[in-house]
Amino acid sequence: MKISLGSKALAVPSPVWVIGSYGSSAQPNIMVASWASICCTTPACVAVSLRASRSTYANIVEHQAFTIGIPSRDFLIETDFVGSVSGVLVNKFFATGLTPVRSSVVDAPYVEEFPLIMECSLLHMLEIGSHTQFIGQVMDVKADEEALGENGLPSVEKIRPLIGSAGDRSYYSIGKWLGQTPLANNWLADKLFVDEKLVDVPNNEFGSLSQDNPACLKVRKS
Repeated sequence: MKISLGSKALAVPSPVWVIGSYGSSAQPNIMVASWASICCTTPACVAVSLRASRSTYANIVEHQAFTIGIPSRDFLIETDFVGSVSGVLVNKFFATGLTPVRSSVVDAPYVEEFPLIMECSLLHMLEIGSHTQFIGQVMDVKADEEALGENGLPSVEKIRPLIGSAGDRSYYSIGKWLGQTPLANNWLADKLFVDEKLVDVPNNEFGSLSQDNPACLKVRKS
């Protein structure tokens, strides 16, 4: 039985992204954001939602750019500190010992120590309510060589990113590897919908699940 928790933003888990921007005095600043995600493939875009009270909000509007740093769990303490204090009061780079690097493609800094960086140009702003969503077009992605998998792309296992839980305001790390997509292929080899009922069938009973296979026409795809 489900219990109603009301209208709340309680999706779990959430990313732990560090947003880099320049202030009006060109001082590099960073903050932690969890209301964030990839939002488009072409052009490559990410979305980050911020409150107007954050100094990063004004920084992005002024410079039309920001960066996203994906910290590894080795930087848990530094990341938590960055998310706990205001850039108006504290030079977060100086306080944490993290190294600011000026992006070569957008007007924003990023954290050298973080294994994966996305450099973004502001594309859209959407006023939602308590937060404003900033859509950034990814102009370049930079990654430590050690963070790449055999396919040359960022590897979750090697980056070991932090993830967050809004409900208990806690950090977690990635758990064990479960498999590659699509996992459904193996499951459908043994269980198919036939005549509106889920039944067990021998492997290859219906062959390939495609519209070109007549034997599949009597199988209701779920």
